[in-house]
Amino acid sequence: MNDSHYCPHTPEEIAEMLSVIGVAGVEDLFAPIPAELRAKTFNIPPGMSEFETYDRMKAIAGDNTQGITHYIGGGFYDHIIPSVVDHLSGRAEFYTAYTPYQPECSQGTLQALFEYQTAICRLTGLDVSNASLYDGGTACAEAAMMALRVTGRNKIVVDGCVSPFSRQVLKTYLFNLDVEVVEIAPLDGLLNRTELAAVLDDSVAAVLVQNPNFFGCIEDFTALAGQVHSAGALLIGSVYPIALGMLKSPGETGMDIAVGDGQCLGNPLSFGGPSFGFIAAAKKYIRNMPGRIVGETVDRNGKRGYVLTLQAREQHIKRHKATSNICSNQGLCALRGLIFLSSVGKEGLADLARLNRDKAEYAKAQLTAIPGVTVLQTAVTFNEFTIFLPKSADAVVAGLLDKGIAAGVPLGQYYDGSENCLVVTVTEKRTKKEIDLFVKELEVALCN
Repeated sequence: MNDSHYCPHTPEEIAEMLSVIGVAGVEDLFAPIPAELRAKTFNIPPGMSEFETYDRMKAIAGDNTQGITHYIGGGFYDHIIPSVVDHLSGRAEFYTAYTPYQPECSQGTLQALFEYQTAICRLTGLDVSNASLYDGGTACAEAAMMALRVTGRNKIVVDGCVSPFSRQVLKTYLFNLDVEVVEIAPLDGLLNRTELAAVLDDSVAAVLVQNPNFFGCIEDFTALAGQVHSAGALLIGSVYPIALGMLKSPGETGMDIAVGDGQCLGNPLSFGGPSFGFIAAAKKYIRNMPGRIVGETVDRNGKRGYVLTLQAREQHIKRHKATSNICSNQGLCALRGLIFLSSVGKEGLADLARLNRDKAEYAKAQLTAIPGVTVLQTAVTFNEFTIFLPKSADAVVAGLLDKGIAAGVPLGQYYDGSENCLVVTVTEKRTKKEIDLFVKELEVALCN
């Protein structure tokens, strides 16, 4: 131990404590750790006041983020957050993520969740929404579980263009169940519809697709919805909420269930979480939805009030009848999503979507001018797109990170033969100057 640091116990007291637990010295406490892995010293700094500690933490946070320009997406996005989101969500009455079991004490929270459900229904074009889920990956899994209950079948078909993170969560959820998960390998960054038709039989409960997909490509799944329904299955769509400012809603394309991650709706990146997942569906499936649903009613005096109308968790009903054991609806994050959507409005969301698309198109055009760089052109894109590089994407990303540029998501670890592929994301926060610098540094990196 370092004697230069304050210790609240005398050597005699330390010796007595060690004797009680049966060890000769402090070093014996660390015996299970191999010597080469042990720290030579704890190097604990002198004590600091609360204000000194806060300043130190701000400085460390600044070191972590200073000078890094983000082009990483893949489900989490660097969007502007209106100041009203922090201001309203930071009010003390919202500082709980726990379920509002007692409506007489929780009208504010219940009304906020009711309005959140309304916003999600309008965004997705579907009839019902629950009071949010953990994140986008678990929302995909919960939607699949819904489809299994609705159809009584035991097979889920998943487009390989769906986020690999969501696909892994889905397989983890279903691992111990008598359910088969069939993945359709991508075809030029799109759903292989021929292969899908070959596996779409009367054992399929649902088909899961994503729009825009992990490669950034946009597809119209309207015709697919008819094909899936003809086979007696449900169509589940994982969507990017900001893109819905421009694209057809899931309801317009005939999807039965829509899911997604709400991080892009007013929630910061924060090292990957927390976030919230959303789920919406046709009304006829409402009793198969997971979690909780807030409803509007009137009290005995005729005044409007809000209650938990449907609670299908195992804490509320018989375990074997529960639709889900999900225990947190990420209420504070969902509230931020509601405030974000309310603050930007319908037209604002459309403007935001166009800004994302236009800036991505500018970046795409500049990147294709670099010798050896090509862009996947099999479909239109929103604010993400895939580029092919003349060298390993991992090496390029590592090199650009030293320049303060987080260049994108290398695809090699997720798709065989894609070691030179990189998914680049451009949000409204990226300036022309930043994009031009990215293009310049990428060209230098490819020449080295």
